[in-house]
Amino acid sequence: MGIPEKIKAIQDEMAKTKVNKATEHHLGLLKAKIAKLKREQEENVSKKRGAKTDGFDVRRSGDATVVFIGLPSVGKSTLLNKLTDAQSLIGSFQFTTTTVVPGMMEYRGAKIQVLDLPGIIKGASTGKGLGRRILSVARSADLVLLLLDVFQPYHENVLVNELGNIGIRLNTLPPNITIEKSRMGGIAVAQQVKLTKISEKHLKDILHIYGIVSARVVIREDVTSEQVADYIAGNISYSKAITILNKIDLVNKQFLKDLKKKIKSDVIEVSANSNINIDLLKEKIYEKLRFIRIYMRPKGGETDFKEPLIAREGDTIEDVCNKLHRRMKKQFRYGMVWGKSVKFGGQRVGLNHILLDEDVLTIIKKRGM
Repeated sequence: MGIPEKIKAIQDEMAKTKVNKATEHHLGLLKAKIAKLKREQEENVSKKRGAKTDGFDVRRSGDATVVFIGLPSVGKSTLLNKLTDAQSLIGSFQFTTTTVVPGMMEYRGAKIQVLDLPGIIKGASTGKGLGRRILSVARSADLVLLLLDVFQPYHENVLVNELGNIGIRLNTLPPNITIEKSRMGGIAVAQQVKLTKISEKHLKDILHIYGIVSARVVIREDVTSEQVADYIAGNISYSKAITILNKIDLVNKQFLKDLKKKIKSDVIEVSANSNINIDLLKEKIYEKLRFIRIYMRPKGGETDFKEPLIAREGDTIEDVCNKLHRRMKKQFRYGMVWGKSVKFGGQRVGLNHILLDEDVLTIIKKRGM
């Protein structure tokens, strides 16, 4: 029996099992087995395909990369053209886009690479319609844009499931746990929080499925069996996402109001054809990427307020040095900062200093450099 057949057999067993308190443990173990099999399947597919890309390997550029994920004919190409200077082919038939089309969106000083991907179909994660290669582009993206047609909003579940099947989790953080394998001693679990979603026995059983019989486990948050399996798999990507509802110019306000009650996540309503809420979408993309603007001031010179250096929330001066030049960190002596992140203007700071939006920064190099 091959991996697909094994997965199908487990899914059939899950479908027959009633969901209640008595079956939670059993269902959790079945989910962990499926996750393990899918990981093996992913590894096998990667080995077979090797380095073949056929237009799906795009060099990252700009301050961030975002990708459109949607079914065919939801308006990805039209929206890309509205957001960027790209000229993606637009047609009224399905599968107009057959490769990755990049564009560059410039907004509030940031340069954001936007990728228009071919439309996916249900079953894309198993390889249908080049689906796996399309979805894999989302792994390295900083933000995923889920694009829905106003007449087919239920496709959000399809997109989320297909991404999930190849190990991409949207709008969630990695589980706050640690698993350190050991040679002997069995499995020791240290709980820093009370577990309500999974029992300690259940946790140990999942570890056994993955061949882990001795380990030190530290649990810092209330986790599910799926999160534990994700952590052990180690090939999971955690991506930010925005859900976009396109073609709103084709329906009335009451239709939209009723529709939004049926959609699980918050959506941004746009019309690429009629240019509705395009600026709002740009702002939401910028906010989701958590950009901050750093204004550089050369030693003894004037601050450049026209072209800020774009960084991310939580970035340090070391991050800025690495962004400016690969040798800048070695040349760094100290920094001088004016703005919200310091107590007074011109304060001396080191590489570990965390910058805030609209800080002004001067980098002082070591003498002789």
